[in-house]
Amino acid sequence: MNTNTLQNINVGVDTGKLQLDIYIRPLDIYFNVLNTDKGIKEAIKVIKKHCPKRVVIEATGRLEMPFILACDTAKLPYVIANPLHIKRFAGAIGKRAKNDRLDAALIAHYAEAIEPKLTQLKSENIRLMSDLVTRRNQLISMQTMEKNRLQVLPKAIASSIKPILTALKNQIERTEIKIAKLIDTCPEYRDKNTFLQSMPGVRKIVAVSLISNVPELGYITNKQAASLIGVAPITKESGRYKGKRIIQGGRTQVRTVLYMAMMSAIQCNPVFKVTYERLLAVGKSKKVAIVAGMRKMVVILNSMLRDGVMWDNNSDRN
Repeated sequence: MNTNTLQNINVGVDTGKLQLDIYIRPLDIYFNVLNTDKGIKEAIKVIKKHCPKRVVIEATGRLEMPFILACDTAKLPYVIANPLHIKRFAGAIGKRAKNDRLDAALIAHYAEAIEPKLTQLKSENIRLMSDLVTRRNQLISMQTMEKNRLQVLPKAIASSIKPILTALKNQIERTEIKIAKLIDTCPEYRDKNTFLQSMPGVRKIVAVSLISNVPELGYITNKQAASLIGVAPITKESGRYKGKRIIQGGRTQVRTVLYMAMMSAIQCNPVFKVTYERLLAVGKSKKVAIVAGMRKMVVILNSMLRDGVMWDNNSDRN
């Protein structure tokens, strides 16, 4: 009989850009591998030998995703842990020293002591959900173009557009039904969807886009979230030159749906309406005011998911 099966084996993984530091508790086994496909394959091979109860990795952004997908493929029980929870655990047990090995050991200790619930994240569903959101956006674009043509073409030709509009409408509805079914397959998706849509202005497609394209949301800092989506202004300065701060990079698809969400929030959400009107009053352009509102929206949504709370007009985080 494998003696490991009689022990409560927990694995802690500290994620770095270049390497993964791994600690297996209580066997006191530590090793590190490169954060590459080859390195991850080696790590999975070693971890599987010990039949762990759970493999816990701290969510820091996209860096941990290849390892998570590999765990999912290898049928290893894994947990994507909130960094805030691990930080609080370290404080509770008086752990202050830090290095890569100690961080990995701390995560393994957290796994053993807290026994966090396994992440029920289905990687293939995440990809499919993202693809469905992309396809819906394409259908909406085609629908808009056909509607514009309907306004300018002669009636004799315009009649050929109506069947296309009907077909596009049906395809959009079918796509939305598929998205809703995917959310229902996973409790984690459902919870995130509920929290996100509790904010006035954030509707179904915005929530789904965030869930599928920004799975890190709720696990990273507010500054990282704004930068990841591309709504954090970038300073352009060199010597005496001070250029205009602009936004660039990030996840374009998410930024597009957030722009539409912000347009809605300005009308129905008092928090964003006040922010928008205040910026216009001090001379900011409408575009700048909208982007500032988007950044505020990302920060608040990230905090809501991190803390597991619903939207509150009177909350201090607003």
